[in-house]
Amino acid sequence: MAEPTRPLPSLKELDTAPFWRATKQHQLQFQRCDDCGAVVFHPRAHCTSCLGRSLSWHVSKGLGTVYSYSVIRQSYHPFFKTNLPFAVAWIDLDEGPRILSNLSGVADPSRDVRIGQRVTVDWEDHDELAIPLFRPA
Repeated sequence: MAEPTRPLPSLKELDTAPFWRATKQHQLQFQRCDDCGAVVFHPRAHCTSCLGRSLSWHVSKGLGTVYSYSVIRQSYHPFFKTNLPFAVAWIDLDEGPRILSNLSGVADPSRDVRIGQRVTVDWEDHDELAIPLFRPA
């Protein structure tokens, strides 16, 4: 039987496709509004602050802090079921965006993850893109 695979995002979604294409080169990108300077994440066609449509892409260094997290102990999806328990965390990137991701590189997420913990991006490579995960810095 084949090893279960992670569900992956579609590269056909117009707003998020540039973000996912950049992950193939291990670039964690976010948008900034050229009109008001607001950070925009998740990628989209307009600014969430001023509704302007002039957005530029920037590359994060991939460093951040755990804002909040949850330990997942049960999952019915075959891929995640084989990786229990794991932590899902909101990560505040140093450049401003807040991203939801899995934490990797922790033996026991109940004991080894804490709010305020410094983390760095870690990449899970796939054919057309890479998934940004985070591990303790």
